[in-house]
Amino acid sequence: MLNTDNKARTKDITLTALFAALLCVISPFAVPIGPISITLATFGVYLAGAALGAKRASVAVAIYLMLGFVGLPVFSGFSGGIQRLFSATGGYLVGYIPCAAITGLFADKFKKPWACPVGMAVGTAVLYALGTGWYCILTGSKIIPALMLCVVPFLIGDGIKIACASLLGQKLREFLKRR
Repeated sequence: MLNTDNKARTKDITLTALFAALLCVISPFAVPIGPISITLATFGVYLAGAALGAKRASVAVAIYLMLGFVGLPVFSGFSGGIQRLFSATGGYLVGYIPCAAITGLFADKFKKPWACPVGMAVGTAVLYALGTGWYCILTGSKIIPALMLCVVPFLIGDGIKIACASLLGQKLREFLKRR
């Protein structure tokens, strides 16, 4: 029979793996609109942060990224490989980890209905900053054109994802605490 610590650890590992798998399943489907595609990856990152908290969500996202970097086709357009890290959009992939961590920190610390959407918005700002900075460095683009190409077209969609993931993530977090 498992003791309480082992049960909690098994639950943590299982939930982390499930969210990494969820990211692997939903992220490849993409609508390309320039150098960046519209995907459900950010939705999965938001959901992981809200439901799992900072530590487990960050690990789930890191597992997802590692699976993609070793070649599994889990990134947008069913792509994978380490070359994605060194592409113009690699900063957005790396930015998923702090986005999940920040979302999870807000959910862990504040436990109020406003915490998840605010955490997701702050996490998205960090994601955009890392990704756009990386894009500018690798392409030689100036910041305003890069923002117009890599951020502005995604603001409404990310707002919708934040609203949906906030509602679902908070409910999922409550459900998981009871289990």
